[in-house]
Amino acid sequence: MSNLRFAILALPALLTLSACEDPAKDAPKATVMTAAPTAKATTAPMATGAAMQAAPAGGAEALTLDPASTVGFVGSKVTGKHEGKFEKVSGSISLAGGKAEGGKLEIDVDVASLKSDQEKLDGHLKSPDFFDVAKFPKATFTSTDIKLGGEKGATHTITGDLTLHGEKKTISFPATITVGADSVSGTAEFSINRKDFKIVYPGKPDDLIRDEVVLKLALKAPRKKG
Repeated sequence: MSNLRFAILALPALLTLSACEDPAKDAPKATVMTAAPTAKATTAPMATGAAMQAAPAGGAEALTLDPASTVGFVGSKVTGKHEGKFEKVSGSISLAGGKAEGGKLEIDVDVASLKSDQEKLDGHLKSPDFFDVAKFPKATFTSTDIKLGGEKGATHTITGDLTLHGEKKTISFPATITVGADSVSGTAEFSINRKDFKIVYPGKPDDLIRDEVVLKLALKAPRKKG
């Protein structure tokens, strides 16, 4: 009887020890705001001739993202965590005067290219419980501002519109961007609240899924030589 009583008393402590530490705990948390309405197209005349040639004169340089670029994620619940990534990522980064600040980043993600650390989990993540890839096959990010300096030693802070799961939000997050002679690379690791994007599946009653999800960007764009 004494052994049974000890086991019952020790159960809360054992459950605490078995709980998974939140991987988003130490990651910078992205600022999330309601996105501004999309501006209506104007009827201004199309630029031609000298005006079109003058546009790149400010030093703009558009670079295509390498197909090897990835957008990864880490989600967790009470008893564990799962890591994964989207394997089909495209987009571009534009430099302004050879610098990232003042430039632009555009990312298109094929959500159906999702791969997690457990094959049987992939189907569930693609289902309406989570990303619902049949209804929302693409996620996009378009920056509206890239400025110097960022949280936790990041070189820059990127602000822009993220459309995910049919929801469009303006987010801001720290990133480290390196502009080299041959390529431009960027990395970022930050958390977002999945419920801001209407991904609300709670998980099992005894194994609830945490709201904060870590996103990991690993982007690279080669520069043209000569």
